[in-house]
Amino acid sequence: MKVLAAMSGGVDSAVAAARAVEAGHEVVGVHLALSRNAGTLRTGSRGCCTIEDSMDAQRACNVLGIPYYVWDFSDRFKEQVVEDFVAEYQAGRTPNPCMRCNERIKFAALLEKALAMGFDAVCTGHYASLLTDQAGNLELHRSNELAKDQSYVLGVLNAEQLAHSMFPLGAEASKADVRAEADRRGLAVANKPDSYDICFIPEGDTQDWLTEKVGGKAPGQIIDVDGNVLGKHEGSYGYTIGQRKGLRIGKPAPDGNPRYVLSISPKTNTVVVGPQAALAVSELAGSRYTWCGVEPAKVDEFFDIGVQVRAHGEEVAAQAAVVDGELVIRLREPIIGVAPGQTAVLYAGTRVLGQTTIDRTVSAIAGDLEALAENVAAGA
Repeated sequence: MKVLAAMSGGVDSAVAAARAVEAGHEVVGVHLALSRNAGTLRTGSRGCCTIEDSMDAQRACNVLGIPYYVWDFSDRFKEQVVEDFVAEYQAGRTPNPCMRCNERIKFAALLEKALAMGFDAVCTGHYASLLTDQAGNLELHRSNELAKDQSYVLGVLNAEQLAHSMFPLGAEASKADVRAEADRRGLAVANKPDSYDICFIPEGDTQDWLTEKVGGKAPGQIIDVDGNVLGKHEGSYGYTIGQRKGLRIGKPAPDGNPRYVLSISPKTNTVVVGPQAALAVSELAGSRYTWCGVEPAKVDEFFDIGVQVRAHGEEVAAQAAVVDGELVIRLREPIIGVAPGQTAVLYAGTRVLGQTTIDRTVSAIAGDLEALAENVAAGA
């Protein structure tokens, strides 16, 4: 097959490309330029897609003896990831830019261009496995290395994208083994640290970055669930669900316990705070859902699933069904601090079933948190 290897500049993508070459595929390496001023992106281990990463990717391709190219996706990245990130915060949600990047850039845009140029598949260094069921349908499964499993961020892939994807590290049992393999192959990235944090925020201070992008102050009220005004804020976008520090509301709660951000209402520019217990969510719902591979049977009836709401979070037992255009997820046990804008990925055993961007949450003790902020603000 003719394979396009997405080269991030890290050890995983380099070893994945090496395995594709070793399997006899015709491999071409490509690095995605996501900013026309790459020096503004994170460097070292605190980001990805930097000038340093591009050079590391080129060196890996040279060692493997495959062609290397850089594709400029900066405009699309800015529009579909960075601007989406800002818009989500302005709407009172907590987005995951890595999910959007995987969905819209690293697979949708990259695969679209790859197929147009005659490639059969895109190869990446994600830790996830592709398996075939008895009917011949492709399924996405968790990696054997659960500590490095990345199936969560791939939950946005559809059946067509799975058909043109390759994950050579999927069955790998250890990141240490991957590094050792890179070293044996003479790849200089063998001991390069893993990347983390948001790549397009150079200094790592999300709130300062958002303040600069959103522009200026937008004062509003901080209130509790009883409608008491506790203080003022300078912009609701500066808060996230579950936040405890930096609320600046002065007096403690009557019971002496700390307060947490429960909900954010952009319509009223109001932040609602309350006890930690009110962060326990019993139900999630989202209208922007997709199925990963074949759609489950009878999705209009509740069926048993596992659900994961963070990239490195634990899977919890739940039931799910499509109700009135929403994918509704009812949790067997409440989980703490889930915010609209996050992604819920559904599992059946190790198989990824699909995902949804969370639009609303229901607190186990406070009800619909989205409605809560607006109702309390309206009566404040």
